[in-house]
Amino acid sequence: MFTNVQEAENSSAYRHIKETLLEGKKLEWDELALSLFELQYFHNPIYKDWCDHLNKNPQKVNALSEIPFLPIDFFKSQKLSIFQSKPQTYFQSSGTGGYGSSKHAAYDLDFYDELCQQAFEAEYGALEDFCVFALLPAYLEREGSSLVRMADRFIARTKDSDSGFFLNDLDRLKQLLAQKQKDKKPTLLLGVSFALWDLAEKFPQDLSNIIIMETGGMKGRRKELIRGELHQIFKEAFKVESIHSEYGMTELFSQAYSQGNGIFKASRTMQVFARELEDPFSPARNGKSGGLNIIDLANLNSCAFIETQDLGRVHENGTFEVLGRFDRAEVRGCNLMLA
Repeated sequence: MFTNVQEAENSSAYRHIKETLLEGKKLEWDELALSLFELQYFHNPIYKDWCDHLNKNPQKVNALSEIPFLPIDFFKSQKLSIFQSKPQTYFQSSGTGGYGSSKHAAYDLDFYDELCQQAFEAEYGALEDFCVFALLPAYLEREGSSLVRMADRFIARTKDSDSGFFLNDLDRLKQLLAQKQKDKKPTLLLGVSFALWDLAEKFPQDLSNIIIMETGGMKGRRKELIRGELHQIFKEAFKVESIHSEYGMTELFSQAYSQGNGIFKASRTMQVFARELEDPFSPARNGKSGGLNIIDLANLNSCAFIETQDLGRVHENGTFEVLGRFDRAEVRGCNLMLA
């Protein structure tokens, strides 16, 4: 393990990966991912033990398909880090469902903030042109939410003084949304699903000029619906053609976005793969349902190779769908509804 971030940055391999990610340019994906695999194999002892258990090491791994994926539940019981020192903070899941909370050590919040901004702007344009409303009551009521951190960055980068978080003041939010709709101001309404549902029931209105983006998660507040049904409720209430979605979780520092129909495009630092349901070590073919494995290069300081508990399909062009979760898998704040 490295002692701290400063020691790691004296390593040419670590420095190259970090600087390349921050440049915001197209990545030489295979080369970068294999370099990160080698780095984390030698500096993350938990991941190294897992790889050794599977008889995998940098000498035997020469392609992305050969990299071992670490089961996501390790984030509940282990400190996954390449550093010995304490992190700046921990991002923590809500633990909804009684299966325990995941903790993700964050050593460089500026790095996280920058990559979140890059991911959003690659899909939607400069944040400074937007007004951003964050309707995230369940997340604001606890500490350690990576989603709140991301939304805070977005709000800070806008030049609109109306941008901000909303806890329970739906009346004020309704008024601001109406004004932005009238002004045709580029506006993002980022909300947890149950809160958007509350808004749709209490204040249906024409928001056809506004991007409505759900982050998933009923968190026990409302009845779970399949995504299509929930999006239809939102579309009818807000007079919009499509509902956007954000796919993210405590264990990932990257995000994916859907501009409608539940088809997600991963950010430049993220690739998604499907594995066979009956054999987690075998890849599923494109278009076939399976468990989702994710390489997240933004997880530079922890573990970039994650076997999630999400079910989905990966398409030939790299886009993907999330279809639900494995039986007995935890129902967490950022998971998307069954589709």
